[in-house]
Amino acid sequence: MLYFKTVHEAEEVLKALSTPMRLKIMEMIYENDNLSMNDIAEALGLTNSAISMHVSKLEKAGLIKIRTTAGKRGTMKIIHPRYDRLMIDLAPIKDTRKCYQDDIKIGYYTSHKVNTTCGIATVKKIVGEFDDSRYFTFPERFEASILWFGSGFLEYNIPNHLQAGQVLTELQISFEISSEYPGWNDDYPSDIYFYINNKPLGLWVSPGDFGARRGYLTPLWWPDTLNQYGVLKTLIINSEGTFIDGGNLISRTTIDDLEIDYTSTITFRFEVPKDTTNCGGLTLFGEDFGDYNQAIKVKTFFRDSQDPY
Repeated sequence: MLYFKTVHEAEEVLKALSTPMRLKIMEMIYENDNLSMNDIAEALGLTNSAISMHVSKLEKAGLIKIRTTAGKRGTMKIIHPRYDRLMIDLAPIKDTRKCYQDDIKIGYYTSHKVNTTCGIATVKKIVGEFDDSRYFTFPERFEASILWFGSGFLEYNIPNHLQAGQVLTELQISFEISSEYPGWNDDYPSDIYFYINNKPLGLWVSPGDFGARRGYLTPLWWPDTLNQYGVLKTLIINSEGTFIDGGNLISRTTIDDLEIDYTSTITFRFEVPKDTTNCGGLTLFGEDFGDYNQAIKVKTFFRDSQDPY
């Protein structure tokens, strides 16, 4: 899936799809992703220069990829579609509060302890082998687009952008997540606990490990027999407590309880203890995997000390 937060971000794609001829080209390559530029030109009655112009605009917009291969008379350029869905937020939510934002790739954890079943993969390949926690220390983990474990924890450093005189008022942390089952199981609850600086924030029970359909972004090489996507959850810590998705209170831990100022280190932990009621593991989906094209997103809201409450 190709996702844009605003219409402005999608401008290049909208321009590329603004002519009937390029729409027809897209229809053709979705029906048959082994067509060459010559095949398309012949089918549409276009000259080589015309088809090159249309294909160039589609490629620039990131909608297609071109593969060069040997043909009967030299080389051929084969046109492949890159995405099967397009999503644009037409009316993004506006928040006028002061805030810092960060994207933390799921492989950039700073501490971990994971138990089987476990594994890690980039958008192109499995890192090492399944169920061997050694691969969570390999350099390829920085490119991870999906990772999973049956029990254990992952810990991330959250950048602290606060300046002297700025007061933390709210943290929002969003991520695509599910349980971890060997294969997939839509009905497989897991107790996933959250911590900041080792202070417990509460738990959320993941309903399952989803695989009945393919994820919108999940690469084609990923086996159908494995989990495909998660659910997008947002953890919110403010002056009233800790919430999941805004309205669901999971603990009374407030932003003040965290005692974070501009000198603080901020660590965030996901954990599934072995002795919890529902020890169903955890799967994290990153960019170009699952249903949502995002890393772990962090918003740090603040006010200046002289601002009124």
